[in-house]
Amino acid sequence: MNRQLATFSVVVGLAAAIAVFESGFTASAETHQKVIRVGFVGPESSSTAPRGIPAFWQRLRELGYIEGENLTIEVGWAEGRYERLPVLMAEMLEHKVDILVTYSTPAALAAKRATSKVPIVVAIMGEPVKSGLVASLAHPGGNVTGLSLAWAEGIGGKWLELLQETVPKLSTVAVLCNPDNAVAKPLLKELRAVSPVRKLELRIIQVRGMEALSGAIEQARREAQAMLVFPDPLTVYHQSAIATLAAKHRLPAMYALRDFADVGGLMAYAPDTTVMFRRAAEYVDRIIRGARPAELPIEQPTAFQLIVNLKAASALGLTIPASILMRADEVVR
Repeated sequence: MNRQLATFSVVVGLAAAIAVFESGFTASAETHQKVIRVGFVGPESSSTAPRGIPAFWQRLRELGYIEGENLTIEVGWAEGRYERLPVLMAEMLEHKVDILVTYSTPAALAAKRATSKVPIVVAIMGEPVKSGLVASLAHPGGNVTGLSLAWAEGIGGKWLELLQETVPKLSTVAVLCNPDNAVAKPLLKELRAVSPVRKLELRIIQVRGMEALSGAIEQARREAQAMLVFPDPLTVYHQSAIATLAAKHRLPAMYALRDFADVGGLMAYAPDTTVMFRRAAEYVDRIIRGARPAELPIEQPTAFQLIVNLKAASALGLTIPASILMRADEVVR
C-alpha cells in the first residue's frame, strides 16, 4: 500500500511538472505571437548614432522578435536638438507603443516626463539617480530601467589621467559641455575635485548649439593644451565636425564615446556600447514577458575601452606613448 502511494505521488508530481512546463511553453509562444510595438527614439540621427544600435535589433531577432511578424517598430530621431525630444516621445505614445526605448540622459528624462505608464528602457544613460530618472540602481521604482554609463564614478579622473599621460607638459584642459544636460553637473563636480590632485587647471566651455562649436574650440585652443568633450546628443550629432575642428586647431582631445575616434578623434575612453545595446534588448524581452521596470536593477558597465587613433595623432604631430598603446583596446590606423 505504501509503495502504491509512493508511485502515485511520483506520477502526480511528474504530471504537475509537465503541466507547468507546457503552460510556460504556451505562454512563451503566445508572447511571441502577440505583435509588440516598440518605439525607438534616438537623440541624434541614424548616421551619427552610436555604433552599438544595430546590436540592439540583432539581439531582438535572436530573442524571437521579427519585424512584420510579431514586432512593429516606430523610430524617431531628434537630430541633436533637445526641443525635439518631447515631441518625438509624444508621437510614440500616439502610436500606442508597448515599450519606449531610447538612450542618453536628456532623452531618458524626456521619455519619463512623457509617460509614467509605458515601460521605458534606456540603453545608455549617465548617473540615473542624481539626474532623477530612478529612485535607486537596485530598485528603480518607476517605469524607467536600463543601463547606466556610471559617469560619476571615477571616470573623470581617468580621462584626465590619460590626457596627462598622452600630452607632454599638460597643465590646462578645456572641458566642452552642454550645461542643459543633467549629466554635466556631476561630471564637472568630479573633475573640479580631481584636477587639483593632478595639478591641472580646467577651462569650462559651455556649448548649446552648433553655431557655438567653432568659437568654442578656438577658445579651447587659446586657453588649453588639450580638450575633453562631454557626452551629449549635441556633441555626438556633430561628432565629425568636432573632430575636424580639433584637428584644424591642432588640439588633442579625449572623448567620452568611442564613436568619436572612428571619425578622426584622437582618443576615447568609454564602455562598449554594443554590449549595452544588446543588454537593452534583453531588458525589452524581460518586460514583454512580464517583468516590471520598477524591479529591474539598473546595470552598470564593468569594463571600459581605450581607443586610440594614430592617424589623428600623426596629424597633430603627437607621438602616442608606448604605455598608452599597450593599454589600448583598439588602435585606429
